[in-house]
Amino acid sequence: MGTDNNALIILANHDFRDEEYLETYQALRDAGVETKIAANSNEDCRGVTGTTVSVDYTFDEIDPIQYSAVVLIGGVGIQGYLHDESLHKLVIDFLANGKIVAAICWAPAILANAGVLNGKKATVWVGASEDLSKSGAEYTAETVTVDGNIITANGPDAASKFGATIAEMIIG
Repeated sequence: MGTDNNALIILANHDFRDEEYLETYQALRDAGVETKIAANSNEDCRGVTGTTVSVDYTFDEIDPIQYSAVVLIGGVGIQGYLHDESLHKLVIDFLANGKIVAAICWAPAILANAGVLNGKKATVWVGASEDLSKSGAEYTAETVTVDGNIITANGPDAASKFGATIAEMIIG
């Protein structure tokens, strides 16, 4: 896989927000962006309302050079990744290689814990806004916020706009 028009979507193995995944995936697909799915295990991912998604890669199998963007989908299950060092390293590596990093709902708190939001504008599900502030980010409370190569969104209602924003940045 080359780096043209593709994205790696990160899902929790359990309890990701179905609509955040489905609407983001659809926006990317409609724009011609190829997607692959990654999680911390090869186990199929299951959303809160039952959507099942097969995993293509685990975190340790990913080469950021091969992708245009990494997209972290939210939901209660993503909280299991808040302190996942392998995911933090992956996010840092994507940014170090000039790639797009996007996160929705709870997932921007992962970016905060990875240390990549310090001095950046970002949004997140309102219940996690303190995590952003503690990390040195400027919490915007917007539905979607873009700061450089980082895109954040505040939850399910923002999913379509989030996906379209990612696609626009990938396609150019």
